Amino acid sequence: MTKTAAPLPSASPSPSLGRALCAMITPFTASGELDLDGAQRLAARLLAGGCDGLVLNGTTGESPTTTDAEKTALVRAVREAAGEGVPVVAGVGSADTRHTVELALAAGKAGADAVLVVTPYYSRPPQEAVAAHFRTVADSCGLPVVLYDIPGRTGTRIEPDTMLRLAEHPRIVAVKDCSYDFLAAQKLLARTELALYAGCDEHNLALYAVGGAGYVSTVANVAPRQMRAVLDAFDAGDTAGAARLQQRATELVESVMSAGLPGTVTVKGLLTALGRPAGPVRPPLLPAAPETVAHLLAVHERLTTDTPDAAAPAGRAPCRTVAG
Repeated sequence: MTKTAAPLPSASPSPSLGRALCAMITPFTASGELDLDGAQRLAARLLAGGCDGLVLNGTTGESPTTTDAEKTALVRAVREAAGEGVPVVAGVGSADTRHTVELALAAGKAGADAVLVVTPYYSRPPQEAVAAHFRTVADSCGLPVVLYDIPGRTGTRIEPDTMLRLAEHPRIVAVKDCSYDFLAAQKLLARTELALYAGCDEHNLALYAVGGAGYVSTVANVAPRQMRAVLDAFDAGDTAGAARLQQRATELVESVMSAGLPGTVTVKGLLTALGRPAGPVRPPLLPAAPETVAHLLAVHERLTTDTPDAAAPAGRAPCRTVAG
């Protein structure tokens, strides 16, 4: 059955976040400086490969080790490369509400269409404080807000009841879900108009099939067509084909995301080996070992050889809109 998604209420026309979003790495030069030219070339390649939009300055983008000025410059450069009409979502999360607001305001001025806000980390705030943090950002920045629920990294979950309350805010429109709580995700889909995006590539099809909006994918940095093909097959009514395509991608998903290394490390190692913009990771991260990169290359070759590499569709399926 073909999937359609009801638009969110909005007082005025607003941009769509799309379905197939890439959590883009932040390319660096060999000396570790921000590589804006490389970022623009990579962004163009990902969009040509089938990504609907790009999420910058997230975990995969090494946001803990980039400066505020670098974050803003990256958004501006990718906005220029992507052109108008392509969703650019800027990660602005930090452990400090005031700093998060500053980053969100800067991202908006640089051309971001929405902001991705992670739960404040390390301080382990209670749920009322978590909710107040997100509301403050949403009230202050004037942009649509995507909540980022990843308790495995932050130490604090956005509890389902908190999410239900936050869904009432007109600018809080979506969630990047890395909670690994599929039942809670289904409850949110049933009881709110939040657009839920799979933040773990192994859940891309499963969440989409029960009403999710799509994915924010790390693996899409190296296989954008193959990740998108899963959603395209599902939208075409070929559910069995979508399942097969998701299964074919499993080996690469596991190798990138479950190799005992952060996805940033494995993706940058593979991109470098493929001759694409990436550069080194910044400390405290260390580069992937040569044998790890060799394995990634072999797995990537199997996927891209075995999976049809059709050109990205000219049109996009209907998807949720976000309230500006």
